[in-house]
Amino acid sequence: MTAAPSPRRAFSGLRRSWSEGRIAPALIWGLSILGLIMLFCLLGPLFIEPRDALVGSVLPRQSPSAEFWLGTDAQGRDMLTLLILATPNTLKIGLIAGALGVGFGTILGLIAGNFRGWADAVIRIVADAMMTIPAIAILVIIAGNIEQMTVEIMALVVASLAWMVSTRTVRAQVLTIRERSYIEVARVNGESSLEILFREIMPNLLPFIIASFVATVATAILAVIGLEALGLGAPQEMTLGNTIYWSQQSSALLRGMWWWWLPPIIVIALISLGLFLTSIGFDRFANPRLIRA
Repeated sequence: MTAAPSPRRAFSGLRRSWSEGRIAPALIWGLSILGLIMLFCLLGPLFIEPRDALVGSVLPRQSPSAEFWLGTDAQGRDMLTLLILATPNTLKIGLIAGALGVGFGTILGLIAGNFRGWADAVIRIVADAMMTIPAIAILVIIAGNIEQMTVEIMALVVASLAWMVSTRTVRAQVLTIRERSYIEVARVNGESSLEILFREIMPNLLPFIIASFVATVATAILAVIGLEALGLGAPQEMTLGNTIYWSQQSSALLRGMWWWWLPPIIVIALISLGLFLTSIGFDRFANPRLIRA
C-alpha cells in the first residue's frame, strides 16, 4: 500500500508542471495582466490629486488632452483620476465576495463530502435548489431593498449567492479523494476523520479551491457591475460600475463622450480576461487530464 502524501508532496508537482507546460501560458498571461492592474492601482494614486475626482476640475465634458489624458465627465472630474480610484474599489468587492463565497462553500463541501449522511443530503439539496434560481433576480431584489449601500455591503450581497458552485466542486473532489488508497492507509493507522480531512484531503484540494476562488472573483465583479449599471450599487462610491452608470445617465454615448464610458469598460475587460486566464491556468494544474486531452 502507498504512503499518504504530505502537504509538501502535494505541491512537489509544481516545478514539474512548469516544465511540462501545464501552468503556461494561460496562467502566466493571466497573472501578468492582473499584475499590471495591481500596479495601476498601487502606483496610480502617487501621480494624481484625489480631489480632482471628489470635487471636480474646472472644465466639464472636456475631451482627452495633455492636461486631462482621459478627459473629464459632466461634473468636471478628471476621468483618469476617477479610474485610478474606482478600480481598487471594484477589485475589493470582488475579492471580498470571492473569499466569503469560496470560504463558505469550501466548508460546506468538506462537511458534505467527508461526513456524508443527512448533512450531505441537506447541503446538496439546498445548493442544487439555489442554483436553479436566477442569481441576478435575487441580487436585484436584495440590492433594491437596502437603503444605504456601501462597497462592503455590495460584497456581502454578491457573496450570499457565490457559494453554491464551490460547495459542489469541493464536495465532488472530497468524494473522489476519500476513496484513494492513501486515505485507507490513514484510517488503518488510526487517524481520525478530522486528521484525515486536514492532513490528507485539504492539501490535494488547494489547487481546486484556488481555481474556484479566481473564477468566483471574476463572477462577483461582473455581477456587481451589472447591479451598478442598473443603479442598484452604492452611488456615493467610486467604482467602475458606477462610472458606467453615470455615463449612461448623462447620455455620454449619444454625445460622443467615449472617454467617459470606454476606459472603464477596457479595465473591466482586462480584469475579466486576467482572472479567466488565471482560472484556466490553475484548473489545468489541478486537472492533469486536461493536458492529456
